[in-house]
Amino acid sequence: MTGGLGVGVLQTAPPIGDWVALAPVLLLALTALALFVIDSVDPDDASGGGALAGTAAVGTLLALVAAIALLIAGIGQGQGGALRLYGGQLIVDGMALFFTVIFTSVATLVIVASYDYLRDRVYQAEYYVLMLLATTGMALMASSGSLATVFISLELASLPSYALVAFLKDNRGSVEAGIKYFLIGALSSAIFAYGISLVYGATGRLGLEAIARSLSGGTQLVGILGVGVLMVAGGFAFKTASVPFHFWAPEAYEGAPAPVSAFLSSASKAAGFVVAFRVFAVAFSPEAVVASVDWTLAFWLLAAVTMTLGNFAAATQDKVKRMLAYSSVGHAGYVLIGLAALNSGQNGLVLGASMIHLLVYGFMNTGAFLFVALAEYWEVGRTFEDYNGLGTQAPIACVAMTVFMFSLAGLPVGGGFMSKYFILVGAVGTGHFLLAALLLINSALSLYYYSRVVRSLWFEEPANSIGIEGYPLGLYAAVVGAAVVTFLLLPGIFLVSDAAISAASALFV
Repeated sequence: MTGGLGVGVLQTAPPIGDWVALAPVLLLALTALALFVIDSVDPDDASGGGALAGTAAVGTLLALVAAIALLIAGIGQGQGGALRLYGGQLIVDGMALFFTVIFTSVATLVIVASYDYLRDRVYQAEYYVLMLLATTGMALMASSGSLATVFISLELASLPSYALVAFLKDNRGSVEAGIKYFLIGALSSAIFAYGISLVYGATGRLGLEAIARSLSGGTQLVGILGVGVLMVAGGFAFKTASVPFHFWAPEAYEGAPAPVSAFLSSASKAAGFVVAFRVFAVAFSPEAVVASVDWTLAFWLLAAVTMTLGNFAAATQDKVKRMLAYSSVGHAGYVLIGLAALNSGQNGLVLGASMIHLLVYGFMNTGAFLFVALAEYWEVGRTFEDYNGLGTQAPIACVAMTVFMFSLAGLPVGGGFMSKYFILVGAVGTGHFLLAALLLINSALSLYYYSRVVRSLWFEEPANSIGIEGYPLGLYAAVVGAAVVTFLLLPGIFLVSDAAISAASALFV
């Protein structure tokens, strides 16, 4: 299979050093350190945001280029197999690189947009450092080869995220959202850690492949293992905002600065899923743990309930940002189909379809939240009615928002149409017809509330005169850039689908 990001994925990767294989992670971490140095020159200068934002954007962009280059070169893929570093604690393969592309793409868009959003604010260096450290943790999550590194990298991604949500210290909603996010995150981490301890007690192993070997030997303690697997699944459900562990997401996304909401709802969600994919496909393969717990059934129920409740809740919202928060819950349900349909003969296809949707979702959802950030910059308001007539004042940005809305709904104006098609084909091909029907029904429902935004932008008369002062370059560039990529992924989805399906299939070899 060749084409786009999939070029050369079946070739034998050349031997390289550990530092080259981990180049994206190292670039992110070094950029965070560079920001510390830049800020130390004049820590009280709020006007130095250009140097900080520029450095952060260049760092994430270089990490993105490095991840794409390694993916195209076939590093950790093909006949050579995955690269296992530091005794298998870190794994560099197609899946790790594919998700690193998602994380760094979202981080680059958010950082570019944040330059205008944070203008003249204090603590800008801290903001960008936290963003870089969270992205570093997500990249490490994608490469984690043991439950120990999974937990450590999860905390590295989570702790900066709590601070980012509460970044607006003089905003009660932001601080309250940060506290709620921290408390729920601490609870989910405790559940996840306890689940890890039970799995270790049952198998005596923490490495994912070592756990799989232990389970294949049939020496595990069935009851303890079953509870441990369910608790680990619960920890991932918190991270991905899956029902019934989703209640923190609307509060956190609405209270956080809009660029942070974009980052968390796209990159953080993808990070939770990549770890779930690797842990449940490698360590807890359905064949090995079926005697303890049928976790595919658990994910089937999660997928059905999450997509349905998420979309119904989104349809009842009056605020655009909160609607997008519940919408992200619904999309988590779509992605969960990839886990629910495992052990049905087409594992690479169904898991690859979920990966493709997360890639497209990273651009269209990030762009939608960044449009909300643009509206907040203009002090337009947060409700649907506040957006009335905005298309006459900012037509380019509103065209971009229209692309995001219709692509999220699954209409053929962006990559969301094709990514949902891949998931639908995977669900039907594996015999999960009810999940496929729920996907279609919920997509039709989502068109109702997404079209409300479009109607407000283009067809409704504003109740009051809209006064837009200035067109911020960074925010505009990020919104338009995300829209262009979302649109191009409609005809170009097959340029990345090979890489996604090949990376997913490699987990089951």
